[in-house]
Amino acid sequence: MKRSRSEHAARFDELAPEYDGNHGPEYRASVSLVVEHAQPTADEVVLDLGTGTGAIALELAADADRVFGRDISDRMLEQARQKAKQRDVDNVAFDIGRFLDPKVPDAVDVVTSNFAMHHLNDEQKRDAIQTIADMGASRFVLGDVLFFGEPNPDEPFYDPSVDDPATVGALADAFTDAGFALTAVERIHEQVGVLVGERLDHT
Repeated sequence: MKRSRSEHAARFDELAPEYDGNHGPEYRASVSLVVEHAQPTADEVVLDLGTGTGAIALELAADADRVFGRDISDRMLEQARQKAKQRDVDNVAFDIGRFLDPKVPDAVDVVTSNFAMHHLNDEQKRDAIQTIADMGASRFVLGDVLFFGEPNPDEPFYDPSVDDPATVGALADAFTDAGFALTAVERIHEQVGVLVGERLDHT
């Protein structure tokens, strides 16, 4: 992680009021694909890590039993709670939590994350994916900034001062080592994609 957790939280607190209006087509495409692949059933519990202002958590709430949205930014979470109230969504709980300590009171079935894990370094990503597997999740859907090939230094999609994307290969290895079979890889951009992992031994 190139900045401390508190520095990242402060940065996103500052971005929160305008966050929803500052996304390009790649981000929006990633949100759509994460929601499409998550596919929770009416009896499943979802955890959305790095939930931000709750776009994915609120979208999945209609189909899931319950949804937990976790983030490190208080102001992002405030925005998410306001949206839930405005939409009269009562099966979503937004609170502070992070990849390595999501602070979820119950077992989860599906874990999602979009445009958040790239703030971790590769070792932390591996630990985060293992943590998700250890929680008993049967499905993990990750949308993120990542590398399908060598990034073009003249066309960076990310901010190297705060972001630390991994290669698709490194993420695939981390999924596999944690017990997830990689069942889909969606390429949105040379530096944006969605990975889907399924725990085939999940009962």
